Amino acid sequence: MNRREFFSLAAFVAASVSARAAGDFAGFVEGLRPRAQAAGVPGALFDSVASGLTLDPSLTGKRAAQGEFVRPLKSYVDEAASSARAAKGRAMAEKYAGPLREISAHYGAPAAMIVALWGMESDFGAARGDRDIFRSLATLAFLNPDNPVYAQEFVAGLVLLQRGIPREKLRGSWAGAMGDPQFMPSAYLKYARSFGARGTPDIWTSAPDSLASIGNFLKESGWKPGLAPLIEARIPENFAYAALRDDFSGFAHAGVTSLDGGGLPSSGEAMLFFPVGAPSPAFLLGENFFVLKAYNFSDSYAFAASVLADRIAGRPVLRAPWPKESQPLTLAEREAIQRGLTARGLYDGKIDGRFGPVTRLAIHALQKQAGAAKADGYPSRAVLELLAKK
Repeated sequence: MNRREFFSLAAFVAASVSARAAGDFAGFVEGLRPRAQAAGVPGALFDSVASGLTLDPSLTGKRAAQGEFVRPLKSYVDEAASSARAAKGRAMAEKYAGPLREISAHYGAPAAMIVALWGMESDFGAARGDRDIFRSLATLAFLNPDNPVYAQEFVAGLVLLQRGIPREKLRGSWAGAMGDPQFMPSAYLKYARSFGARGTPDIWTSAPDSLASIGNFLKESGWKPGLAPLIEARIPENFAYAALRDDFSGFAHAGVTSLDGGGLPSSGEAMLFFPVGAPSPAFLLGENFFVLKAYNFSDSYAFAASVLADRIAGRPVLRAPWPKESQPLTLAEREAIQRGLTARGLYDGKIDGRFGPVTRLAIHALQKQAGAAKADGYPSRAVLELLAKK
């Protein structure tokens, strides 16, 4: 077969696969009709959305490539919680100071945290996305049959249409998130609120409605007023690394203080986190840190949002030197750590190379078993070497 014949055959195969996928996609979308009917969506409304809906090929692989899951933490935080974004956040906090006072008092979350999430999600309304959420959600549901969420969100979007939200407003990110808070359709139905209860929440053109909706999300997700999600910590030289998760009182008893030498909260639980290994920098992740993960499950996202809120509020943050990782682990190596921990009976989560609290606690357990001097839960090549030992 010559070069021209080869490329002609390749083009034919690609076109055939594309046509087959398009046909399968139309049938897949039609298969969502019973779910929509069960949610009370009239057939005519379903038809108005489903007819002519086409697969969006640009979404292939999008779920795996989200920056907050794959980029080094410091690099992600430097961009997401930049000085420029913090300055813009302070300007927005001043501009909407009146509504924010009421919203913060009503929902219990600090104004700086609410504004920080606004900035993280849409850069204060400058980056809402302009994709048709129905096309995005149907495509993602089709491409990721292992994840039922996208089909559920597609139906929730139809419910929004039925409730009178114009379709031209139902545009957003590649993942189907909408408006300034970047709510998925189901989140809008559950959490969206109108500031001053003036009617249907408008998270597309009303900043006070968006801020109230974010505040309500935090409250309903379990936000505890007065508790910082992230505390920069100082670890004493004789720290035993006996546990990475404890009450604040337990950490205080072990000699852990805030970086400036101050005391820790008198109540609540926390997790000790070493982003580049012990002993510094070190952070205590409070219960509200994990509330932020209800907004976005990434630890990097919750960390950056906490840093941005501190910067908006004018608090010093990230003061300890942050050593550069000389040779970050590859995805294959991160997955190998998870597989090795699973084989040792220390980990039962997904093998995806994403290191959150569950993986770090499993690494800590491995390090303790091996008698490591600093059982810090930090995933490194030293951990791979421990796993290689019989």
